[in-house]
Amino acid sequence: MIERMAEGRGFDTFDLRYVGLILAILGIGVLSIHSATHNQEAGAAPYYLKQLAWIGIGAVAFVILWAWDYHAIARLAYPAYALVLLLLVFVLFEGRTSKGAQRWIALGPFSFQPSEFAKLVLVVVLAHYYSKAPRVGWLQRVIVPGLLVLPGLLLILKQPDLGSGLSFVAVYAAMLLMVGVRSQTAGIVLLFSVMLFPFVWEGIWGALHDYQRQRIMAFVDPNYDPSGKGYHALQSRIAIGSGELMGKGLFGGTQSQLKFLPEGHTDFIFAVYAEEWGFVGVLVLLALFVSLIWMSLDIASKAKDQLGALLAVGIASMLCFCIVVNIGMTAGMFPIVGIPLPLVSYGGSATVMSLASLGLLLNVKRKRLSLFY
Repeated sequence: MIERMAEGRGFDTFDLRYVGLILAILGIGVLSIHSATHNQEAGAAPYYLKQLAWIGIGAVAFVILWAWDYHAIARLAYPAYALVLLLLVFVLFEGRTSKGAQRWIALGPFSFQPSEFAKLVLVVVLAHYYSKAPRVGWLQRVIVPGLLVLPGLLLILKQPDLGSGLSFVAVYAAMLLMVGVRSQTAGIVLLFSVMLFPFVWEGIWGALHDYQRQRIMAFVDPNYDPSGKGYHALQSRIAIGSGELMGKGLFGGTQSQLKFLPEGHTDFIFAVYAEEWGFVGVLVLLALFVSLIWMSLDIASKAKDQLGALLAVGIASMLCFCIVVNIGMTAGMFPIVGIPLPLVSYGGSATVMSLASLGLLLNVKRKRLSLFY
C-alpha cells in the first residue's frame, strides 16, 4: 500500500525544486544563445527559437522517462544498445560531415547525433548489467562490462568525437566505483595502466587526426598556434577574464558580439555567459549546477533498489563530467574536446538527451518506497 501511495503521489516539493533548477539553467542557456547569435544574418531562423523547440521535444522525453517504470526501461537496455551501435555504424558511411567530423544523421531539415543518445543508453546498459546478479571477480566486474563499452567507444572515436568517447569512459569508471572494486584489483589495473601507457599513448597519438594533435599542443602551449588551433582557447580565456566581477551585461560582451570567439553558442557558451555576467554570474550558474548534481546524488542515495541507484549515479556522473570538462576547456584547464555544456549549449541532440536523462533520474526518485526525505 505504501508503495502504491508513493508511486501515485505525482510531483511534490522535491520534484518542483528539481524541475525549477532545470528550468533556471535552461533559461540561462536560451538567453546566452540569443545574446551570442542575435546579430546573425537576416532571414535565418533565430537560434534561440530553435533551442526552445528542442527544449519542447526534450520536455516530452523528460515526461516519458519520468512516467515509464525504469525497470521496464532497463529490460530494453540491450536492444536499445544494439540499435545505437547500428546508428553509429550508419553514421560512418552515410552520416553528415561538418568541420571534419562525421557525427550526424540527417532527417530532412533536421539532424541528430547518435553519440549523444549513446551516453544515456550506456548508463542503462551498465546499470542493468550490474543489478541483475552479484558481480564478483575480475572478469565479471571489469572485463565483461568493459567489452560492452568497447564497441560504442571505438565507433564514436572513429567519427571522430573525442568528447563523447571520454564521456563513455567516465560513465564506465563511475559504475566501477559504484559497485566497488577490490583494492587488489584496482592496484593491478593501475600497475598495468602505468606499464602500458607509453605503448597505448603512441597508438592513440598516431590514431588522432591532425587537428586533434594540434589542439593538444595548443592546450600545452596556447601560443603554439595562436591564430590557428590555439585561437579558440586564447579567445575564450580573454572573454572569461574580461567579464571581471559583474560582467559587461547582456549583449555587451565584446569577444562574442564582435565574433572574436567562434562557436559562442555551442561549445563556448560558458565564455559568452562569463563575459556578460562576470564572476558573480558564474557563481550563480555554478551554484545551480552543484545543486542539481547534489539533488541527483540524493536520489541515488535513497533509491528503491540497486538498479535505481546505479541509474542515478551513472546519469549524475555523466552530467557532472560534461559540466566540468566544458567549463575546464573554456577556462584553459583542459584541452578542447568538443563537449557541450548540458542544458546551456545550443544543440538538439544534447538538449533532448540531457532532459531525458534528468527525467529518468526523477523516475528513480518517484519509485522509491519512502514517503519522506
